[in-house]
Formats: sequence, C-alpha cells, structure tokens
Amino acid sequence: MNLNRLRPSRATTRALMGLAGVAILWEASARVFDLPAYVLPSVSSILAAIVDQRTSLGNAAAMTLMEAIGGFFLGSAGGVLLAVILTMLPATRRVLLPTATALNSVPVVAYAPLILLWFGIGPESKIIMVALAVGFTVFLHALAGLDRVDQRAVDLMRSFGADRAAILWRLRVPAAIPLTAAGMRVSTVRSMIVAIVTEMLGATGGLGWTIYQAVLQIDFVQVWSAIFVASAASLIFFGTINFLEKRYVFWK
Repeated sequence: MNLNRLRPSRATTRALMGLAGVAILWEASARVFDLPAYVLPSVSSILAAIVDQRTSLGNAAAMTLMEAIGGFFLGSAGGVLLAVILTMLPATRRVLLPTATALNSVPVVAYAPLILLWFGIGPESKIIMVALAVGFTVFLHALAGLDRVDQRAVDLMRSFGADRAAILWRLRVPAAIPLTAAGMRVSTVRSMIVAIVTEMLGATGGLGWTIYQAVLQIDFVQVWSAIFVASAASLIFFGTINFLEKRYVFWK
C-alpha cells in the first residue's frame, strides 16, 4: 500500500490548521471576555450540544442533504439538457437565453413563497428550489463549454460528413465536461444554502427548520450547533463532488 496516498495534502493540512486556530481563538475569546451565549457561545459548549443532540441533528442533516442532493442532480440535469438544446437548435437561443437570464436575475429565495404554496412545505418544495438555483449555474457553465470548441475542428468534422449529433457527442461534449463539472462543484454550496433558507421559510424538519425553532426558543447554542453541522455537511458534499471531478475529469 502506498502510504503517501493516505497522507493529507498540504492544502488539507493548512485548512485543518486554520480551522484549529480559529477554534482556539474563538474558545479563548468566549472564556476570557465571558461572552454570553447570545453574543458568542464557546466552541466547547457548541460541540457538547452537538454530542447531546446528535440524533436529532443527524436526522435534520440527513433531510437537508437529501433535499440538497436531489435538487442538485435535478438542476444539473436540467441545466445540461437546456444547454444541449440551445446548442443543437441555435434559433432557440435568442428566445430562451434572455428568458432564463431574466428569471435568474431575481434572487431564487423570492420564488420560495410561490414554490411553498404550490408544492407544500415538504421536501418537494426544497428540491425544486435547489434545482432552480443550481440549474442556471450549471446551464451557463455547460453552454460555455459546448461553445468553447475550435470552429476549425467543427468545420473539419463537417468536411468528413459528421452531422450535428456526431459533432456534439465527439467534440463538444468532451470539451464541455470540465467546465460543466466546475459549475456543478461550485453549485454544491449553493444547493445547501438554498435548502436551509427555504426550510426556514416553511418545513417540517431539516437544519433550517432546526435553526428557526432554536431562534424562537432563544437557544443560541442550538443555533450554532445546527450551523456547525450544516457547515460540516456542506464540506462533505463539496469534497465528494470535488473528488469525483478530479478522479474522472482527468483531461481538463
């Protein structure tokens, strides 16, 4: 076994050291200045709350991750499909691209009341909200990737009798995958944010709902514990997509 593969990278080591430094400074500040919980609870009290409520926080994190991942893949598929349609049918770009841009110019949270009204406060509305947020980001990256090919290569393939489908599959898609994967990686954090914010507006569970209920109960340690769990879940989600991108998109 190659032990070098088991060692954390230099970037990972620096990130862990940075987090440790922030945690130590945070803990020291809370204790030295005797800060009340509503200003800044200590890290130790937050971690203790996470351990004490690990079951409820774990269930909440699982629900939020399910909504974020479901919306992430739904939005990614929709964004890629729309980019392919606009590439294969250039005439539709003049109509669909301005429309999509206009819809995206409004903050996605503004659509939350309508989505909650149409689809209820269950997970379905959160998945749709995440899909809307992720879809446009992936769409722009995929469209830029599909357009990034050298026109001379396109002309060469046409000279050999290749049709639009062959050019798309053999030339445009391989060129677009790295940029599309980067858009998907960037969208992981956005998907978690949108899922949590939408849960705060109306839900039956999840980390956003937990944060909102803790605020109503003036339990700021619980608020921070849910935020810590949400951050950890976001990092795991981002790290997984980042690993898959580096593992399988090797020609970028």
